[in-house]
Amino acid sequence: MKFESLDIIDPILRALKTKGYVKPSPIQEKTIPLLLEDRDVIGIAQTGTGKTAAFVVPVLQKLHERSNGPRGKNPRALILAPTRELAAQISESFDEYGKFLNLKHLAVYGGVGIIPQVRALQHGVDILIATPGRLMDLMNQRKITLRDVEFFVLDEADRMLDMGFVHDVKKIASSLSVERQNLFFSATMNKAVSDLSMNFLRNPVRIDITPESTPVDKIEQCVFFVDQYDKNELLLDLIKQQNMTKVLVFVGMKYKADRVVDMLGKAGISAEAIHGNKSQYQRTRALNNFKSGRARVLVATDIAARGIDIKDIGHVINFDLPNEPENYVHRIGRTARAGKDGTAYSFCAACDRNFLHQIERITKQRIEHADHKYHSLSAKNAVGAAAKPAPRRGFGGGGRGRSSGGRGNSRGGRDNRSRGNSGRSRDSGRSRTGGSNRGRGNASGGSRDGGRGRSSEGRSRGNSGGHGRSARGDSPRGRSSGNGARGGRGRSFSGNSAGRNRSRR
Repeated sequence: MKFESLDIIDPILRALKTKGYVKPSPIQEKTIPLLLEDRDVIGIAQTGTGKTAAFVVPVLQKLHERSNGPRGKNPRALILAPTRELAAQISESFDEYGKFLNLKHLAVYGGVGIIPQVRALQHGVDILIATPGRLMDLMNQRKITLRDVEFFVLDEADRMLDMGFVHDVKKIASSLSVERQNLFFSATMNKAVSDLSMNFLRNPVRIDITPESTPVDKIEQCVFFVDQYDKNELLLDLIKQQNMTKVLVFVGMKYKADRVVDMLGKAGISAEAIHGNKSQYQRTRALNNFKSGRARVLVATDIAARGIDIKDIGHVINFDLPNEPENYVHRIGRTARAGKDGTAYSFCAACDRNFLHQIERITKQRIEHADHKYHSLSAKNAVGAAAKPAPRRGFGGGGRGRSSGGRGNSRGGRDNRSRGNSGRSRDSGRSRTGGSNRGRGNASGGSRDGGRGRSSEGRSRGNSGGHGRSARGDSPRGRSSGNGARGGRGRSFSGNSAGRNRSRR
């Protein structure tokens, strides 16, 4: 079947031919006719199979056919995407497929100034692509009206309706006209999320192109059992020995992405990092360097798993396995795009063993095990507690500390609470270390302060809650001696002196 048989108008057909597209993918072949018939659709297909074009083409065509009168300023189509990168990618698709149509589109997302976006909206747009956070900002400032939206699209609907987005999506949807067409697209859609999506859809047609969470067949998958401390060396060996030229590496934490980039740079391998702590300018520059080949490796967190559409990515390496097995599908789907072959390697330490079991369960296949010089039997055979991640520990208050006589040392992880005992006082400043710790630190002396984490009187070792700075010092002018964890707005004072001071690392 060719695109001409789908009743697509000539301007869009010309744009498709310009891109070299002649035959629709299975998701496009099944969904485009339904969308042109005004049906609500849930489309589920593997990453890299053309989901974006499956909704961009019919939205462009329907808006073009309905553009008879003068153009209004309010958007008539709204596309929500979970990440800035995916929003930018969708915007590029509207550019490409709508190049011969007189329709205006705009992508709005955080990380860049809001004023240029407001000005663009004031000039009027037909199609708005947005991330939920920035769209809520514009709505709260009354800079946008959504009452004229005729098409509502959720791309990566499973992520959008996850707990982090569901409230924003509901509020945005409540601002739309009831008479609208709803389109949901995703690579994965579990039953709970599917049930929730029914709140937004009217008698939808569900299109399943492949079994849920089944990776693209053309991707060669392999798992390497390795200890955590050997992962860097294994990554270097694989890149060098196989002469990899365009590699996407996924890590579990933002700080780790920067560390892996530094490690690769010292080994002479050009690399860039992309994660949530990077500004939009830094993220765009990293992607451009990777696309152009100036960077051989792109190290990313899962924020990029659903927003990267780069040609010729030969290898995806899971430096850390994802803690949500569905994300594995999105990660490895960055390779083997448009029918090409690709390779996905996964590093599995002992603490990742349960994640691997979950991935194999939802993908319904056993991933091949690789032999290599860093092979770890303890990682391969890990069971029980050894097969689970250790609690994350921060660098400051709240954790496992208990002491007496004025010494209270504690370390914090995620969602831990602790109380340490000391002389005559308690310093219970609020703290967060690493995750969402709340700690009660200890200080010897005769005061108690539960607000901003102040302690007075006496030379002490204690915690003053917060973002995990530590202090070491001994001074006659009131510096606390020993190890004190401090963060946020907590300050520690010692009372063997006349002065106020802060304990710092």
